[in-house]
Amino acid sequence: MAEPPGNPLQRPLADGIVPEGVVARTESHWAMIMAAMLVVMMAVIVITGVAGALHPSSNVEVIDPLTLHLGGEFAESNLGTAIEPDRSATVRLIGQQYDFVPHCVRVPANTPVKFRLTSADVVHGFLLPDTNVNTMVVPGFVAEVRTSFAQPGEYVMPCHEFCGLGHHAMWTRVSVVPKDQIAAQGPLERTSCAKQ
Repeated sequence: MAEPPGNPLQRPLADGIVPEGVVARTESHWAMIMAAMLVVMMAVIVITGVAGALHPSSNVEVIDPLTLHLGGEFAESNLGTAIEPDRSATVRLIGQQYDFVPHCVRVPANTPVKFRLTSADVVHGFLLPDTNVNTMVVPGFVAEVRTSFAQPGEYVMPCHEFCGLGHHAMWTRVSVVPKDQIAAQGPLERTSCAKQ
């Protein structure tokens, strides 16, 4: 029987133990694979971010929250419900701490209704319970949701995104009335919940 060498590092390895050189090469290969995967994932994130900024989704509308009340679609005189030429209704609202403007809107029953909303300050929520209307209202963007109401009634609309200390009191009302109670309007007229 051969005498084992005096240096323990020179002795042959027992079965099942992998030599140090093989372990180092394997770890090196796995480290390179992981680094390559990390580079690919980072590239995907950067490319999709740049592509999204260059080509935003087709339904994204931007608006300057600092000047939205001065003119254009969300000027004060243009808020509320407008009856369009096709007899559908378009409701324009602004969410701001801690109210929706206008505070109440009237819409006709059994009519397509389009809600267009934006925020002047922070993120708000727009929710009409018992309907399909639920969206976030983000400063700088216009949110649009479509629905219709089968029956006349009152819908309380709370803000469901925490927007500050007065959030609990931020709500508005949607009053759904029969079609014949919405008078014919000119293109610049808006409906209101105020008694006439």
